[in-house]
Amino acid sequence: MEYKIALIRGDGIGPEIVEEAVHVINTIGRRYGHQFIYTDVDLGGCATDKYGVSYPEGTAEKCKACDAVLLGAVGGPKWGPDKPAEQRPETALLAIRKDLGLYANLRHATLRPALVDASPLKKETAEKGIDIMMVRELIGGIYFGKRGRYETEDRGVECTDLMAYSEMEIERIGRRAFELAQKRHKRVASVDKANVLETSRLWRATMHRIAADYPDVELEDVLVDNCAMQLVRDPSQFDVIVTENMFGDILSDEASMVTGSLGLLPSASIGSHAPALYEPIHGSAPDIAGQDKANPIATILSVAMMFKYSFDLPQESEAIEQAVDAVLAAGWHTADTMGSDDKLVGCQEMGRLICEELER
Repeated sequence: MEYKIALIRGDGIGPEIVEEAVHVINTIGRRYGHQFIYTDVDLGGCATDKYGVSYPEGTAEKCKACDAVLLGAVGGPKWGPDKPAEQRPETALLAIRKDLGLYANLRHATLRPALVDASPLKKETAEKGIDIMMVRELIGGIYFGKRGRYETEDRGVECTDLMAYSEMEIERIGRRAFELAQKRHKRVASVDKANVLETSRLWRATMHRIAADYPDVELEDVLVDNCAMQLVRDPSQFDVIVTENMFGDILSDEASMVTGSLGLLPSASIGSHAPALYEPIHGSAPDIAGQDKANPIATILSVAMMFKYSFDLPQESEAIEQAVDAVLAAGWHTADTMGSDDKLVGCQEMGRLICEELER
């Protein structure tokens, strides 16, 4: 089979980690008889430097012509909040998600067997295991709502950010969560703030309505503050967590950190029709860019998600995950996951070791 992949290498360590992911993709191609065609797409700070804007015209069209999109990382202090909106990498990320209709962000927070000691949790808590699918609504809510800034007579400048959700937006992300749960452990925790927010009351009512269509899945309502506490008290209790955009942004980062390192966790942003976008959850780490210190594993595991969700190749996806676990279990680690008895490798060597394991 032939698959077209758009590569957004991005900023900072982005080009380095994407390069190692491409080596893994090509290794899978040789092993399983697939062909991959790559299209490079500029987005983020690198696009600002090249074109004057972080989201050049035609970016979405280039991505839509492919079967999937792989993104390294974008951003950095060079293109910080003092820059105009059209030059900031974050603006480009919001735009590509909106233009591709990527309403569901999936983050698989799992504790790799070799990294139990790297988790900040108590050992007895970590040893219970972590295997959470975080499902975050991605193109609605306060991040996309109307904004306002105005002068008041007695309070100085005042700002507003509107959080708005429709039944349609809630239902489509809710159904995605229930469908994922049906393939996992059949439990959904729906996170809201229904004791305070009207949007959360609509969220809860909609989730309860559609739950009737999934009688084999157990639905639990969890207030967002309680969910934050439970993720550090006992994350093993969760299977699928679904929530709105801002809550999901915060909670998915928390869930990621309890697994030991941001450098290991992948994500997928999925819509109904357009190609899905796959990326590591960590940032562009400009302080180590170009030094061969980056951890490529989160990007490589994002490729595993790509094979599973976009290409419907579960065997290839599992092979990548097994190769990563085997390399970590053998004691090879980049600096961010190093233990006292581990062997330090750089970005390129980690990619090479994983490819070597895949070829066994």
